[in-house]
Amino acid sequence: MPTTMPTTPAQRRRRAARAGAVLRGALLALCCAVGATAPREAASQAAPAQGARIAYVDMKRLLDNAPQVQAGREALAREFAQRDADLKAQEARLVEMEQRQRREGALLPKAESDARQAEIDTLRRSIERLRTRLREELNGRNEQELKKRWDEVHDEVVNLARERQYDLVVPSPVIYASPTIDITDEVLERLRRKAAGQAP
Repeated sequence: MPTTMPTTPAQRRRRAARAGAVLRGALLALCCAVGATAPREAASQAAPAQGARIAYVDMKRLLDNAPQVQAGREALAREFAQRDADLKAQEARLVEMEQRQRREGALLPKAESDARQAEIDTLRRSIERLRTRLREELNGRNEQELKKRWDEVHDEVVNLARERQYDLVVPSPVIYASPTIDITDEVLERLRRKAAGQAP
C-alpha cells in the first residue's frame, strides 16, 4: 500500500502555482480559438449585405419638375387669382390716395386733411389684414396640395424600386451618389407618362 508523502507549505505552494499556470494556458488557448472564429462569423453575417441593390433619388428635383406638382401649383394660382387681384387693386388705390394726400394735404383745411389721412390709415390696415389672411390661407392650401402630390411622387419611386427589385432607395440629400444608381430621371419620366395618361 503506497504511503502518503508529507507535504510542506513550500511544496503546496509550488503545486498550486503549477495548477494555476495550466489553467491560465487553457484559458488563453480558448480565447485564441474564439478570436479566430469571430471574424469568420462576422464576415458570413455581412456577406448578404454586400449584394444589396441600392438606388438614389433626388426628391427635390422630382417635386420641382414633376407635372403633377406643377399642375397643383397652377390649380392654386387659379384658386387665388381673383382674391390676389382684389388685393392688388386695394394696394393701387392706397398708393393713389397717399400720392394725392402728399400733393393736396397741405392746401386743404385741417379737418379735411385729417379725414383723408384717417381714410388712408384705415385702408392700409385693411390691406395688411387681407394680405396676412391671404398668405396664411395660401400657405395652408399649398401644404395640402404638396402633401397630395408628394404621395404620388413617393408611390412612383416605390413602384419603380419594387419592379427593379432594389433593396434600398436613398433620398436626397446625401454627400455623394454615383450617377449609375441615380433613378431620378426614370421616376420623372414615369410621372410624365402618367400625367399624360400613358402607362408608366
